[in-house]
Amino acid sequence: MRRIIFILSSIALLTACGGNNRQQQEAEDLLAQASTLYEQGNYPEAKASIDSIRKRYPHAIDARKKALKLNWEIELKEAQGELAKTDSLLQQVQHDYDDLQAKVEKDKANLRATPEELTMLTRTRMQRDSLRTQCETLGVKIRYIHKKQAEAQ
Repeated sequence: MRRIIFILSSIALLTACGGNNRQQQEAEDLLAQASTLYEQGNYPEAKASIDSIRKRYPHAIDARKKALKLNWEIELKEAQGELAKTDSLLQQVQHDYDDLQAKVEKDKANLRATPEELTMLTRTRMQRDSLRTQCETLGVKIRYIHKKQAEAQ
């Protein structure tokens, strides 16, 4: 009886160890796919692959650590791209705001400023302030990602 229990527990142990290696390999394959998608610039699909690793292979620790680093790289690239677009739009809106403000100031001096002009100036200023906030937020996000990447090394 003792011998049967020993044999069954040995089989169970070997099966568990073999399954873990298989899971690790499958997670590594999915990580390689995510890395390829990242290099191609397909960030949403790469992030989806990383999420699959997290959900399907919770015990594949090495693959999950590598996936986390890749996820930071993806987040960084996305934030940098979004910051570039937002900064470009901010410069354009700032230019429009400066032009509109000069026109409104001139019209105010001549007592010809209309409520529509003042409303447009206010809306443009609100848009500019919103874009500034977005740029600052993205800058903080980028600095945070850099900090986390440095801590991981």
